[in-house]
Amino acid sequence: MTGVGAGGERARLEPFDAVDVIRTKRDGGRLSDAQVDWVVDAYTRGAVADEQMSALLMAILLRGMEPAELTRWTRAMIASGERMDLSGVGRPTADKHSTGGVGDKITLPLAPLVAACGVAVPQLSGRGLGYTGGTLDKLESIPGWRAQLSGPEFFGQLRDVGAVICAAGQSLAPADRKLYALRDVTGTVESVPLIASSIMSKKIAEGAGVLVLDVKVGTGAFMKQPAAGRELAEAMVGLGEAHGVRTVALLTGMDIPLGRTAGNALEVAEAVEVLAGGGPPDVVELTLALAREMLAASGVSDVDPAGALADGRAMDAWHKMIAAQGGDPDAPLPTAAETHVVPAPATGTLARLDAYQVGVAAWRLGAGRARKEDPVSAAAGVVLHAKPGDRVTAGAPLLELHADDPSRFDRALAALDGAVEIADTPVEPTPLLLGRVP
Repeated sequence: MTGVGAGGERARLEPFDAVDVIRTKRDGGRLSDAQVDWVVDAYTRGAVADEQMSALLMAILLRGMEPAELTRWTRAMIASGERMDLSGVGRPTADKHSTGGVGDKITLPLAPLVAACGVAVPQLSGRGLGYTGGTLDKLESIPGWRAQLSGPEFFGQLRDVGAVICAAGQSLAPADRKLYALRDVTGTVESVPLIASSIMSKKIAEGAGVLVLDVKVGTGAFMKQPAAGRELAEAMVGLGEAHGVRTVALLTGMDIPLGRTAGNALEVAEAVEVLAGGGPPDVVELTLALAREMLAASGVSDVDPAGALADGRAMDAWHKMIAAQGGDPDAPLPTAAETHVVPAPATGTLARLDAYQVGVAAWRLGAGRARKEDPVSAAAGVVLHAKPGDRVTAGAPLLELHADDPSRFDRALAALDGAVEIADTPVEPTPLLLGRVP
């Protein structure tokens, strides 16, 4: 039905009133399927105002959502755009999503590794904001590599190479883009239902048959406590399964940075070390754990991904993937004009190295951005010469700061104040793998 709006324009007669929907959730009620479908669609097309949706988001944060209600909310977000059909790829498809952390370069070796084992990986990734790095920012440190692909380029590369890491198009879950921007400025980011629906609407719309989630827990993660991480993991696994996507989640530690680098080109170099059969043990451990989950859920249980790292197949897939997107996998990576060494303050065992503080330091050195439109430095970042559990000597290099501009060092050093603890006795590092859902 239509009606006549202000100025004589013909306006759509809406089936619900936004205030009634807000009141329902404010008072602890469950939104009906029809209410959910309408409010997500109406906000996406501008029929519900920002201030009204802000009130509804706050009510959801305070009152929560029932599982069926959250499933419907996520379905409505997916329906706001297109859902990709990957049935023509010719092999199983599996995607991976990390909730973000410091030094988290796992997507880089993981996608070509899984592709080398026979499962196609359509990885639509994002950019960094704040202290957490973005996969696209890392890859753009490779000369010539481009994040934007057309639809035919995306599908052709997925069929021919088996792995794509690129920017998501505007057609996937456009409701999420509007809602995410609003949550960011209204104090409603922390809601587990809203986090879960935001992540899963985009991932389900990508069309992969399998999704493996890496839910980070710790100081450098969004979810600081294991219980909160498990709650989020359970919500996302439930949403994936409800929408026909085989979904598994690993809970992994993020109290310390992953690997020995935090920064764009620095992390690419570390990922290449892993593909060459080396690299830091924790990066190798997590890459293989996620790869095994992706392969098993895809029905490919007779291939050991460790073998594909050892015999060079994963490296071959990396070279093809980078070259297919215009990058030169053999070109030298950018290096920083300036470095500053942070020495160990005492002799003993490194007991703590705070991931969040290292991430903020890398951000202040130029590796991250405060606003989405800010540029990032490809070469900036932090190199870790020791990890918790390692023996260190007073005065020996502990951290190395990389920047294009030496004026950035003071603020980075301030961010690291109190980030390090040295113990007199041996310290057992905390485990990387903390749990699995289901």
